[in-house]
Amino acid sequence: MSTFGQHFRVTTYGESHCLSVGCIVDGCPPGMQLTEGDIQPQMTRRRPGQSAITTPRNEKDRVEIQSGTEFGVTLGTPIGMRVMNENQRPKDYGNSTMDLYPRPSHADWTYLEKYGVKASSGGGRSSARETIGRVAAGAIAEKYLREAYGVEIVAFTASIGKEYLFPPTPDHPTASTNPEFLDLLNQIDRPTVDSFLPARCPNTEANERMEKLVAEYRDRQDSIGGTVTCVIRNAPSGLGEPCFDKLEAMLAHAMLSIPATKGFEIGSGFGGCQVPGSIHNDPFIKAPAMPPSASGSNSPVPRPRLTTKTNNSGGIQGGITNGAHIYFTVGFKPPATIGQAQTTATYDEAEGTLEAKGRHDPCVVPRAVPIVESMAALVLMDAVLAQQARQSARSMLPPLKQTVPATGSTAQA
Repeated sequence: MSTFGQHFRVTTYGESHCLSVGCIVDGCPPGMQLTEGDIQPQMTRRRPGQSAITTPRNEKDRVEIQSGTEFGVTLGTPIGMRVMNENQRPKDYGNSTMDLYPRPSHADWTYLEKYGVKASSGGGRSSARETIGRVAAGAIAEKYLREAYGVEIVAFTASIGKEYLFPPTPDHPTASTNPEFLDLLNQIDRPTVDSFLPARCPNTEANERMEKLVAEYRDRQDSIGGTVTCVIRNAPSGLGEPCFDKLEAMLAHAMLSIPATKGFEIGSGFGGCQVPGSIHNDPFIKAPAMPPSASGSNSPVPRPRLTTKTNNSGGIQGGITNGAHIYFTVGFKPPATIGQAQTTATYDEAEGTLEAKGRHDPCVVPRAVPIVESMAALVLMDAVLAQQARQSARSMLPPLKQTVPATGSTAQA
């Protein structure tokens, strides 16, 4: 459906060429300072027309808060947000060729099969315009997570086509064992990522290779896919709802709901299947003290006493966060709409040739970076509210006798 989350609920609306797109956010805690200025930066990072290797559709994507705040403070009531579609051109789709053919690998045919009717222009709800509501809602979730816990969420382009930031090697079939990759996860921030436009790959040489590759496909009226890696730092331990709503399962759900996604892996991922357990296991060590800026001034969850020496698990074990960095990678397919003539079938089952019109990305990966960050924030926010409710309920009961050995004691075998 069009609603995501149980405690922090987000409902998006709008199609690619309708008057506006946006969302309703229900469950935002009251008393948090919030204005359009907190939301607009992520909207601007997502918007089209940012470079020569993205769609030329020029939308400013100016967000307007319609409800749920007063004098710049959240009321705890539903927050409505709207973005007007200012540069819509449905006429690009209103020609005899586009009306006759479902676009190969697009959602035209499947939406028609499901609903018996489809949007006549663009991709309708399957368009990336739908993600505007996700990004707006994610910015709200992220502000709460940052102020309450010191959470930092940063995504970047990890590959485009066969051009990689950290290609697999015999020594490092998974990036989780590569010290350069792990150092990047510790240090990377959004200003650094955005300094590597247009590809948003935080390495000068790799960024140039990726930009050149996308330009080649664009000039051939073709498209190419790639991957986005995301790291979540300072997430509280204890988040996740086993057995069916494990945190990695909810992250996978969120990421694979983004248009054009085709794969998800967390921590060591598929490369970790080539590593023996003696290397893959993450031994526990004493956690270092967290600086006040990272722990969150109002954090209701104590920081973990233990952490792991390595982090092949990607910060989640048994579906529950362990306090280490959460990191994962999302795969995006080549955009389906391309300018090349393609032999395909009409809605009436006759063979023919389609030459698609309109303005489309030759590669969605660079613009997907803030969308991945936003969906990660929504997942974490929902998990935080669930855990806060559990801990609040538990705090009302008499304390239990100690069930875990105290620091310095010896556990019984």
